[in-house]
Amino acid sequence: MSKIFTLVNNETFKKYAFISIAVVLIAIFCFSITPVSFQNDVFYNIKVGEIISKNGIDNQDHFSWNVGLSYTYPHWLYDLIVYFIYSISNFDGLYVVTCILSCFLGITLYAVSSKLSKNYIVSFITTIGALYLMRAYITARAQLVTFILFILAIYCIEEFLKNRTLRHAAGLILISLLIANLHCAVWLFLFVLFLPYIAEYFVAIIADILIYKKTSILFLKLKIKKLDKKSKNNKKIQEKIEALKNKVNDIENANIKIKIRRDKDLDSPYKIRITRNKNTKWLIVVLIICILMGFVTPLGTTPFTYLAKTLQGNTTKNINEHLPLTLYQNRDILIAIAIFLSLLIFTKVKIKLSDLAMLTGLTFLMLASARQCSMFALICSIILAKLLVEIINTNFKGNINGFNNFFTDAKTIFLITILSLLLSYYQYDGKKDDAFVTESEYPIQACDYILNNIDLTKAKIFNEYNYGSYMLFRGIPVFIDSRADLYSPEFNNLNNNIVGIDKDVLSTFNLDSDIFMDFIKTQNIDVYYGEIFEKYNATHVILYNNSKVKLLIDNADNDKYKMIYSDDYFSIYEIINSTVEQEVN
Repeated sequence: MSKIFTLVNNETFKKYAFISIAVVLIAIFCFSITPVSFQNDVFYNIKVGEIISKNGIDNQDHFSWNVGLSYTYPHWLYDLIVYFIYSISNFDGLYVVTCILSCFLGITLYAVSSKLSKNYIVSFITTIGALYLMRAYITARAQLVTFILFILAIYCIEEFLKNRTLRHAAGLILISLLIANLHCAVWLFLFVLFLPYIAEYFVAIIADILIYKKTSILFLKLKIKKLDKKSKNNKKIQEKIEALKNKVNDIENANIKIKIRRDKDLDSPYKIRITRNKNTKWLIVVLIICILMGFVTPLGTTPFTYLAKTLQGNTTKNINEHLPLTLYQNRDILIAIAIFLSLLIFTKVKIKLSDLAMLTGLTFLMLASARQCSMFALICSIILAKLLVEIINTNFKGNINGFNNFFTDAKTIFLITILSLLLSYYQYDGKKDDAFVTESEYPIQACDYILNNIDLTKAKIFNEYNYGSYMLFRGIPVFIDSRADLYSPEFNNLNNNIVGIDKDVLSTFNLDSDIFMDFIKTQNIDVYYGEIFEKYNATHVILYNNSKVKLLIDNADNDKYKMIYSDDYFSIYEIINSTVEQEVN
């Protein structure tokens, strides 16, 4: 009995007991925040993966009735994997895999945070906090995989800088290769993660040059060498040389004192730690190799050009997740920023320059684009763990055992478990009865009607952005879907894509169209919707029942449109006197 009591009170046992419970609680929380209902991207992921499995990557779109569209297949490997999972186990399998990936993300974040912050208790708290902030981004999309890869990239970078190990360099190269093929839209973001470490290295070099006057010493030595060639027993020149040598000696002697004083300051800086890590030179070599991995893909140069083309267009200005972040409407993020500012301003905590650069850079990216909230929460949670551990170490005078003992006490663990389970239940309770495909978001019954009553070989159905992916999933050609890049001129200048298209078909299409912006203008009633329908020779329209266009059709234009279907959420209209004759059974 005494042996069991001793074991339970053993610090190592208590540590691993806490870690085991933490891993289980994180997995449960990750499961609870994983949505049951799928977002629109998953539907085109399945169909694009099916096309790749049959045709390979042919760079052609197969789902829109707009002619001449080429497609870059920016996450071809992910699409292929999603299709194979769906073909084996339908939506049930996709949901299970999404839950597994979600749990793996949470556990990976916890493991990396524990390793880098050197505290498994603080890392549990910051991991739960990060996952809570990211809950809107935990879904069956390629980003869920790249989140995991980005966390592993941070780990590999930090470990490589410590030990310069080959396996961590190989890990970074493999991560670059995987992202380039799984989700090339975010591939360039991988190199953003390198920049703070490289920036710190160059700042340290510049600081050394300025503080130790290395440029002055080099200039003086070059001048001495030049004068030495001309001296030839010339006393005046030799006197100048001696004077210059004395200046060099004076600077070098002063540098010795500066170095002693600076070493003390670097050991205990006021706020920012700047380290000149010699392994950073090798990290730059690894970075160059990682960049070359962008060519190891069937997509050609797409990993290098995709993001630039996307930013040039209007799609990022009209899709909610790409718009600038409004802090008032995202109070969780506001609280997170306030925590960082409070720690850095009102405590004696010290931060590495690379961590400060990472925190500042990700905050800027997040404010510029709301979707970067996920990366802010993911990466900066590790930085927060480091800061909190340092504060604890300072307050406990370097002895953190008291803090660990408090949180590994059986009563504290029990309380943490109850609170975590309650939070998990709260997150899961609102979605437990959801369907994989919800009728309020996707036209399930309307698609049944279209497939049974409309001749799709002749119809051109104008649809809205959010459910276009579901329609193409059902085999219905669409006007637009959530592959926003496909419908923007940066990726599809139709004048350049007309080779091989029948002239009669080509004559019915406006080659100067910006399909994405034409849809946005129609949705927002910035133009008369009838002109857009006529421009694209649309024959039918499917709309949300609460859309502005439907309201106007019903109240001001009902003589031009015949409602042929309606349910609780969607309505279908046939355009009267459309230029293309339809066969309606």
